[in-house]
Amino acid sequence: MKNTVKFKDYLKKELKNKEFKKAFNEEEVYASLAIQTAKIRQENGITQEELAKRLHTTQQTVSRLENIHNKSYSLKTLIKLAQALDKGLKVEFI
Repeated sequence: MKNTVKFKDYLKKELKNKEFKKAFNEEEVYASLAIQTAKIRQENGITQEELAKRLHTTQQTVSRLENIHNKSYSLKTLIKLAQALDKGLKVEFI
């Protein structure tokens, strides 16, 4: 397999393309939010139904918030989610 390209090397090359980098960074933000939400909820022994009750919404909405393809996060949603999970929220440009 001497002609195979490692994903890490491929990604490094692709990230030099401005359009690819922009799309990659945007996807990473949404995926990270979904993963963090699910991880915090699970670490605290909270079901999706319980989190939904805390957010005054449905379990299906919580499921969408934990979906890495979801792009419906708003700042208001993040604030409510942080409060429901008893966490702080920090939004910053890096």
